[in-house]
Amino acid sequence: MFHDDLIYPTNKVRSDMSESGHSQPGMYGQGRRRRRRRGDRDAGLPGQNLSGPSRDREYQPRERRDGSEDPPGPLIQKTPIILAKPPGERAKPSQNAPISGAPVLEKPIMLMKARDDGGKPGTPPEAAAQPSGPGPSKMEREGQRPTQPVYQIQNRGMGASASSSAVDPMVGQSKLLPPEKMKHSIKLVDDQMNWCDSAMEYLRDQTDMLVVGVIGLQGSGKSTIMSLLSANTPEEDQRGYVFRAQTQEIKERGGNQSTGIDFFITQERVIFLDTQPMLSPSILDHLINNDRKLPPEYNLPHTYVEMQSLQIAAFLFTVCHVVIVVQDWFTDLNLYRFLQTAEMLKPSTPSASHDSTGSSGNDDGAEYYPHIVFLQNKARQDDFCPRNLKNMHMVVDKLMAHSHLKYKGKLSMLDCNIFPGLGQDYLATEVNMFLLPMQENDGEDNLTKAGSGAYPLFSLLPGYRGHPAFSTMVSKLRSQILAMPRCQLSHTILTEKNWFHYAARIWDGVKKSSALSEYSRLLC
Repeated sequence: MFHDDLIYPTNKVRSDMSESGHSQPGMYGQGRRRRRRRGDRDAGLPGQNLSGPSRDREYQPRERRDGSEDPPGPLIQKTPIILAKPPGERAKPSQNAPISGAPVLEKPIMLMKARDDGGKPGTPPEAAAQPSGPGPSKMEREGQRPTQPVYQIQNRGMGASASSSAVDPMVGQSKLLPPEKMKHSIKLVDDQMNWCDSAMEYLRDQTDMLVVGVIGLQGSGKSTIMSLLSANTPEEDQRGYVFRAQTQEIKERGGNQSTGIDFFITQERVIFLDTQPMLSPSILDHLINNDRKLPPEYNLPHTYVEMQSLQIAAFLFTVCHVVIVVQDWFTDLNLYRFLQTAEMLKPSTPSASHDSTGSSGNDDGAEYYPHIVFLQNKARQDDFCPRNLKNMHMVVDKLMAHSHLKYKGKLSMLDCNIFPGLGQDYLATEVNMFLLPMQENDGEDNLTKAGSGAYPLFSLLPGYRGHPAFSTMVSKLRSQILAMPRCQLSHTILTEKNWFHYAARIWDGVKKSSALSEYSRLLC
C-alpha cells in the first residue's frame, strides 16, 4: 500500500535539507540534471525506494570489477557480503557459495613485513599473517598498508646456512664497525719466552698491514721511540705511553723495563713490536742473583742471555717488514757482529704449499729479508754536521756490505728537507739512517743560551741547534717509516690473523732451532 505523504514537493525537500545543513545549491532543484551511466533504467515506484523517506533518488548501478553489469530487473537494496573469511576457515574449502555469485578471493599475499611482526626471520607469510585471536585481525579490517622494508646485512662466505635462514642484522653490522682501539701494549712473548695468544682479538682478516720491530741495547730509548711512532706525542706524559719507558728509579739501579716482546697495533693497521734489550746486563744480573733455573741446553747464564737476544732478533728478521736498530752513540762494533750472527741464524722462509691459492708467484727458493733502519737516538749537535753525517753513512755501508738485509735505498734524511743546502747526490752511499736529537723542552733553555750574547736583538731568537725541533724530527721519521715498502713475508699473502699464526710457528721453530743449539755449544 502506498501513501501520498511519501511524495514530497520540491520546495519541501529543499527546506528540509537546508535545515539539516546538507543542502547544496542546484543539487536538489527541479532542473537538476541526472547523470546516467551505461545501463540506466527508469526508477520503480516511489514506494520501492529503500534509501529513506526524505530522498527520491534513483539507484545508480556501478560496474563490477570484472567488467560485468547488474542484471536487469527491479532495483533493491542488497545486503553487504563479507568476502574475507575468519582465520580458522581460511585453509578449509568453501562450502557455501556467495549469494551474489561474486568470485571468491584467494589468500592474501603479504608483500612486505612490518617491523613489529611477531614472526621470527624465515617464517612463511601465511603463518606470520594469522592473528592469535578468533576475530578478524587489524590487517584484515584496514587492508594492506605500505611499510618500510627491513634491510639486513648478510655475512660473506656463510655457505648454505645463509640461504636456509635470515642473518641477524647485528651480526652483519659488526663487520662494518671500526676495529677496537688499543690503549696500551700487551704481551706477545712473556718474560719466560712463552708465546701469548691475547693479541688475536685485535686482528682482522685483511692484508693491508705493516709490521715494525725494534732492537737495541739497554737504555737506548727503544720503548720511547716506538710509543712516539705509534700513538703518542712528545708533549704527553711518558707515564701514559703505550710502551712503558724506564722510570727514574729503574734508571738509577740500572734495570730494564721491557721483557720479552710487547705488541701494539694502531687504527692504521700498523703492528709495532717492542723487545727487551739485547745482551742486557740487568737480565744477566737477575739470573745470577735470583738463582733462576736455566734450560738444560744452556750451562752458563751469559750464554742463555745471548741466545735469548739472538732468538728475538732472528724472529724479527722473519716476521717484520721493517726492523729499527736503535743506538744512542756511534757506534758499537759488537752490535753489528750481533746483527750478522742473527742474520745467519734466521729461519729460512717456509716454502709455498702445494695449494697455490694466495700465492703471488714468487720462486720457491726466494728468501725473505726485512728493511733495516739505523736510528741514532740522542744525537748531538756535531752529528748533524754534513761532513760527520757522510762519514757515518760510509762506516755503516762498509760494515753491512756482505749482509743480505735491506739496509739502503729506502729512507733518506735529504728528502725530509732537514739539510736544505745539500743536494741529493751529496751522499754517494746513503744507507737507511736517521738522527734524532736529545728530547728537550723548547723555550727557556734556548732563550737563556741565546741571551748570553752582547746584542739584545739576538736574545729574542732561539738558540742555534743545527736541526729542527724534536717533535718535527719525530714526525718526519714516522712518515718515512710508514712509507717503507710492504713486501710479503712469505710465499703466501698473509692477513693479520694469518700473520699471527705464522709468527707463532716461527717463534716455536726459533726456540727449537738446531742452528741455535749448535751455536750455543760453540759458545760454551
